[in-house]
Amino acid sequence: MADIQFKLTGFDEVTKRLQALPVELRKKPARSALGKAATLVRGQAQTNAIWLDDKATGRKIADNIIQRFRSRYSKRTGDVMISVGVGTEKGRIPKGNPDEGPKGNTPHWHLLELGTEQAKPQPFLRPAAEQQAEAAIALFGSELDKAITRLVRRMK
Repeated sequence: MADIQFKLTGFDEVTKRLQALPVELRKKPARSALGKAATLVRGQAQTNAIWLDDKATGRKIADNIIQRFRSRYSKRTGDVMISVGVGTEKGRIPKGNPDEGPKGNTPHWHLLELGTEQAKPQPFLRPAAEQQAEAAIALFGSELDKAITRLVRRMK
């Protein structure tokens, strides 16, 4: 799977203010700001996925695009991580490929995103991250600054 990373510059002032906070309060503003930025990417991914849905069935990949806070990663590394992807039910795919209607399981999403030997890829997640990268980074910076300012004001 592709790992998209960004390097932020110009956040020295925000970083200093974040480091000045007590350790137990540092993650909350980052998690909140990152969640709002991830919402932009999720919305773009849903827009991109609408074109891929089969009109003959009730299943919609766009309905199953979610964002998740990765608590296990956060506990292990100390960093905040929110991922955007397609939520599917775990386990075996039911025989006969039953149509479960809206919000139905869409275990085939990765075949569309990455392609197969016979089908060319029709990516919708990666382009969403690329299309919303600048806006998400700008939103993350402004929301993080607002959240830190609020916390500092409350502490005084």
